[in-house]
Order: sequence, then C-alpha cells, then structure tokens
Amino acid sequence: MSSTPSTSSSATPVTVPAVRARKVRDGSEPMVMVTAYDAPGARIASEAGVDMILVGDSLAMVVLGYDDTLQVTVDDIAHHTAAVARAKPDPLIVADLPWLSYHVSVEDTVRNAAVLVRAGAEAVKLEGGTKRIPMIEAIVDAEIPVMGHIGLTPQSVHAMGGFKVQGKSSDAAMQLVNDAKALQHAGCFAIVLEGVPTEVAKLVTEAVDVPTIGIGAGPDCDGQVLVYHDVLGIEDRMAPKFVRRYAEVKKSSVEAIAAYAADVRTKAFPGPDESYHLAADVAETLGLYGSGQ
Repeated sequence: MSSTPSTSSSATPVTVPAVRARKVRDGSEPMVMVTAYDAPGARIASEAGVDMILVGDSLAMVVLGYDDTLQVTVDDIAHHTAAVARAKPDPLIVADLPWLSYHVSVEDTVRNAAVLVRAGAEAVKLEGGTKRIPMIEAIVDAEIPVMGHIGLTPQSVHAMGGFKVQGKSSDAAMQLVNDAKALQHAGCFAIVLEGVPTEVAKLVTEAVDVPTIGIGAGPDCDGQVLVYHDVLGIEDRMAPKFVRRYAEVKKSSVEAIAAYAADVRTKAFPGPDESYHLAADVAETLGLYGSGQ
C-alpha cells in the first residue's frame, strides 16, 4: 500500500471536450478514472477529485455476484447509472454498453446508448476495434460521446480464451495501433487500453490524438482506471497484477461488524448513549422509577 496522496476536488464538472484535450505529451496531468455504481461511491469519487466515473459492466462481478461481465444488462447499467447521477458528482459520468447491447443492429445500439444517457450518463463506452466503427459512428451521430476500449476486452472473454494479455506479438501490437486510429477517426473522445504490454500502450498512446486510459497497460497512458472495489480492498477474492490496493475496507468492515455482533450478544450495545429515555416525571407517573435521565 502506498502513501496516501493529497486530493483536490474539481471546481467545475468535467466535460467531454475537457477530457479529449488531456494528452500528457501536450503537458496535461494524467487523468484519474474509477468505477462507481451507486450514490455513495459517486460522492466518494467526486470528493477525492477524480476526473471520470465509469459505471462499468464490472458491476456484474463486484456488485451483482456474477462470474463475468456477460450477465449484466442495459437495464442493470441504467439503474446504477441513475444512482451515480443522483449524487451530482463533478467527474464525467461514463456508462458501459454491456454485451449484446451494440452487437446486433445500429438502431438498437443507438437506442441502448440513449437509455444510458437518459439515466444520467454523459458518455458511453463500448469494446472492440474496427468492427465496431459503424456502431460508434451512429452513436456519435446521435450526439452521444463515445469512449472506446481495446486490448483485453472482457466481453470477449470466451473468444479470447480467458482474461489474457493482448498485443504481445508485433502483428497484434500493430493491429491495436490501427484499431485506436480507427476509433479516433470514428469519433471516440478517449480510448481505454486494457491488458496490453507497456510498450504497446505507449505506441498506441503516441499514435492517437485522443487520450488513452490504461488498466493493466503501464504508466505511459494519458490516464488510469481501476475498479472501485479493487482500489479499496472491498473485493479480495482476486488480485490482478495491475491492481494496487489503497485500503483494506473489507477487512475493516468484517472486524467492525464482528465487534457490533459481539456487543449485541453481550448486551454492551445499545448503551445509554444509543437509547432514548423518558423524562423523569413521566417515568415516575408510569411507575418506572429510576428509568428516566
């Protein structure tokens, strides 16, 4: 666990144009993105000063208890996006388009993106490279900002044969560069790079004019994103190589609930400070001498 950094809350809400302009090579500070799935998480992220909140399809695994992201639906993402939006956070709210919400038809893709915007998203994110260009262009044409996502794309877990690092060969690395350029040309304002070698992430970042957001992609991207539950140590069943835990919230929470349970069982809780009392004269009238305060 590293030392706790100082935080600074955004003075004004973060916008899509502001994010698009944030390239480190142009002198910008790296951006910070974290997932959040409810109002308390959104408030924490906002007060911590992050730049973007992702209502990710990781919701399926860290909140809803599924084994992968493929079970989550547009309605699930919309429900949690609305909860995040009600907190009115300063960070830009980006919502994931889940599996099969942008794979069938352009018309359905735009409608599904609109559902998330109506729920409170200010942009949507979808996975895939050049094959997703028609969908991206249609969403952008509907005036909905799009964030791309290439490299390890969790919605393709079965096609990839598991959660494996991508772009390890020269051909695969150049395909990622080409995909990133195509996503930029289609109108993406930023691109997530997941699970790729550091050197490849640097190549991609240098090849495009929009910012790259890394997760398991090394330090040379224009920003970083991690899952809220991983950062805080709420999720401790798995520890991907790219995760750094900044707290042990699950451990502290288990200890706190266990202490509460012990106090209940020994009648140490509730005590006088957590109890309400009758006025002395009312207690005396009722014959409850000494029960007032």
